[in-house]
Amino acid sequence: MHIIILGSGVIGVTNAYYLAKEGHKVTVIDRQSSAGLETSFANAGQISPGYSAPWAAPGVPQKAVKWILSKYAPLIVSFKPDWDKIKFITRMFANCTEKAYGINKDRMVRLAEYSRHCLIELDKELEFDYNHERKGTLQIFRTEAQLQGSAKDIAVLKENNVPFELLDADGCVEVEPGLADVKSDIKGGLRLLNDMTGDCFKLTTQLMEKCREMGVEFKFDTTIDKLNMDDDGQISSVSSSAGDFTADKYIMALGCYSTKLLKHVGIDSPVYPVKGYSLTIPVINEDAAPVSTIMDETYKVAVTRLGNRIRVAGVAELTGYDLSIGDKQRNTMRFVISNLFPNGTDLTEDNIWCGLRPMTPDGTPLIGKTDIPNLFLNTGHGTLGWTMSFGSAKVCTDIVCGKQPEILSDNFAISRYKNTTQRQKPAV
Repeated sequence: MHIIILGSGVIGVTNAYYLAKEGHKVTVIDRQSSAGLETSFANAGQISPGYSAPWAAPGVPQKAVKWILSKYAPLIVSFKPDWDKIKFITRMFANCTEKAYGINKDRMVRLAEYSRHCLIELDKELEFDYNHERKGTLQIFRTEAQLQGSAKDIAVLKENNVPFELLDADGCVEVEPGLADVKSDIKGGLRLLNDMTGDCFKLTTQLMEKCREMGVEFKFDTTIDKLNMDDDGQISSVSSSAGDFTADKYIMALGCYSTKLLKHVGIDSPVYPVKGYSLTIPVINEDAAPVSTIMDETYKVAVTRLGNRIRVAGVAELTGYDLSIGDKQRNTMRFVISNLFPNGTDLTEDNIWCGLRPMTPDGTPLIGKTDIPNLFLNTGHGTLGWTMSFGSAKVCTDIVCGKQPEILSDNFAISRYKNTTQRQKPAV
C-alpha cells in the first residue's frame, strides 16, 4: 500500500517511520527544505506526559482577562476580526467545565503516556543523539491557590498510575538547586517523575534519515495546493507545485495548515494556530542552571535544559497565521529565566523563535478516520506535539493499516466534534 503523508514535522516523520516499519511505501510532502523546520524546530524540549492537560479548564475564561492585562502576559489576543478565532475561543470556553476538563485530560494523559512508552522502545532500537534525559518535570506554584488547584490534576495522575511528588519549597530546591535564590517566591511544586527532555528538531532530522534508509521518499520544497476528490467521494490526488501525487491513502499532518486544505474537501477542522515563542540561550554556570524542565505556573513558561543550552518557551498568541515577533513576548520569557535562574545563563545571546501550535478547543489532537474513506488525520497536538508524537503516529498507523490500536483511541477522531460528523459541501 502506498501512503502519502502531508507534513514533515515530528508528527509526519514519526508516522512515516511506523508505516515504513509495517512495510508500506511512504511519500512525505512538505513545502520546507527539510524536516522539522516549522513548529518542531525550537519547541520547549519537554516530553511531559504528566503535564498533559487541556488549556480549557475551569476558571480559564476569568483568568484570561487577567493574563491579557499582565505586564508579562502569558496570553495575547489580537482584536482584529477573525471568525475562526472567535469560533475557536467559543468552543474552548465551552470545554472549561469540571466534567469536560476531566474527560479531556484523561485522554490526553492516556495518549501521552503511551507515546512515552513508544519513545522508550524507539530508543532501544535506534541510537540517536538528541540531548535526551529522563529527569522529570517540576511544575512550580507561586501562590497557595495554584498549589490547591493542582488537586484535580493529581486525581487524574492517580487514575492513570502516573508517578508524581507534591513538594514544598525546600523539596523544589532539592531537585532543582538553581532555584535556591528564589525559594521564598515558591509555595510548592508538582514533580512528574517520568517526564523527559530532548531536542525535537534533532530527533526529527535523525529519524528522517532513518526513514530514508527504510525507503521513505521525501518531497521537499513542494507547496501543497489542494486535495482532489473523485466521484466516489475519496481523495484521488494531491495537487502541488511539483505536480499531482497519487496514493492509496493520505494522512494530513500539516498542523494548523491542515485546516485550510481540509475545508476544501468539506471537513470543518477545529484546529486553530496559536503562536508560541522560545529563547535558546547558553549555560554559563552549571550549578545555577536548570537540571531538567521547570514549568512556571504563573507565567505559563517552560524552562528546559538541553545539554549546554537552555530552552525557554511560552506565550500563547491568537493572531492567526502571523509569524512576526514582538518585544513583549521576548520580555516575558527573559523575565522568567532571569527570575528563576539569574546566574545560570547569558541573556545577551538569546536566540528567539516563534511557531504556530495547532490547537484544538478541547486539547486532544485529531487522530484517525474522517468520513472520506482514504483520508486520515494526525494533527492538532497544540503544545504537546513532541510529547504525543510517537504514540499518535503508532495509533494513526494502526488505524490506517486496519489494526486495533493498543490504547483506546475512538475519542481521538474528528467525529467528536458534532458539527464535523457530516461533511459540508466542499469549497469551490
